[in-house]
Amino acid sequence: MKMRNKRVLAALAALVAVSMIATGCGGAKTADTGTDGAAAATKITIGIGAPLTQGAVALGQGMKRSANLAVKQANESAAAKDAGITFATVEGDDQGDPKTGVTVANTFASDASLIGVMGHLNSGVTIPASKVYNDNKIVMVSPAATNPALTLQGFNNVFRVCTIDTVQGPTAAEAAYTTFGYKTVVVIDDSTPYGEGLAAEFAKKFASLGGKVLFSEKTSDKDTDFNALVTKIKAAKPDLIYYGGIYNAGALLSKQADDAGVKAPMMSGDGCYDGEYIKLGGTQVEGDYCTSIGLPVDKLPAGQAFIDAYKAEYPTDDIAAYDAYSYDAANLIIQAVLKVAGEQGADKVLTPAGRDAVIAAVAATNTEGVSGAISFDANGDTTNKAVTTYQVKSGAWTPVLVPGE
Repeated sequence: MKMRNKRVLAALAALVAVSMIATGCGGAKTADTGTDGAAAATKITIGIGAPLTQGAVALGQGMKRSANLAVKQANESAAAKDAGITFATVEGDDQGDPKTGVTVANTFASDASLIGVMGHLNSGVTIPASKVYNDNKIVMVSPAATNPALTLQGFNNVFRVCTIDTVQGPTAAEAAYTTFGYKTVVVIDDSTPYGEGLAAEFAKKFASLGGKVLFSEKTSDKDTDFNALVTKIKAAKPDLIYYGGIYNAGALLSKQADDAGVKAPMMSGDGCYDGEYIKLGGTQVEGDYCTSIGLPVDKLPAGQAFIDAYKAEYPTDDIAAYDAYSYDAANLIIQAVLKVAGEQGADKVLTPAGRDAVIAAVAATNTEGVSGAISFDANGDTTNKAVTTYQVKSGAWTPVLVPGE
């Protein structure tokens, strides 16, 4: 890596360390020394649970890149070296499938060096996987799972840095009805916990504002042919189509609706906020809307430093919807580990008491990350409720409603 890029990474690592470490980590114990007298660092592993080969791969790969960036910076930091810790990551390809996600979770749990998981993406995967992590005292911080049921299970180890469907769905309905003036809507979901929850919250709020839901319909997140549904939508003549689901199916639905002469644009949630939606839909998704958690990265106080570091590490990759949140989620685990190592010693982090202390340290988070203010309520949900509305303009997702502007 060029010297300029190293300086960018070092600067961002310092920024995160200053903003996210609640207490100092000096004086931590290290593992036994080797025969040469040098201290051997304690290996601490963070799992990355995401769809990497199937499902919303573009989002999952972004999550992986961001978590690995956080770990690389941590290992270059004085805090980790002083604590006697070396961080590592292990990838778990959940493929956006609940059963595969549970298999990934059990594999993670079998790794004695694994302290926490940054993941998962899909609510339908995250909810069953979280049970495995709870059983094994593994802290889990999701950057993307938005179904409220995740944090209503009563697990003390489960957190998320993204706001939930009961916030995002009504925000989208308010924008659609009040700001953009759409009075009738057809509501579609992909039959996943994420899609169902988001669509239901949108529909409820839209109706309460005075809008009319012409009909609701369920599809599958694996569907590619929406012709029968599009015929029904065309006959209903809605002002707007609302879709709860992920970009790969959502873009095809919008494109096929346009092919059939449906004039209504489509609105969706954060699962469609990715450049792949536009690549799949082409010019036929021009004018579509979506909402996504938080503020645009370039409008956040630490956003530009993150962008610079990300581009230095991954010059050919675009920043995806959950990348800043994945970076923050990984860093919360890292900083909790460093805090516990500073108090108890690196060799105690992976003990049952150390694992409990790491979970407690994440729960007590009160800091500024790249994604903005980070703290958690009693359920483990972020207290940051910001949601931005975007529209496809000239082939790019463009912010049109930004909180505070």
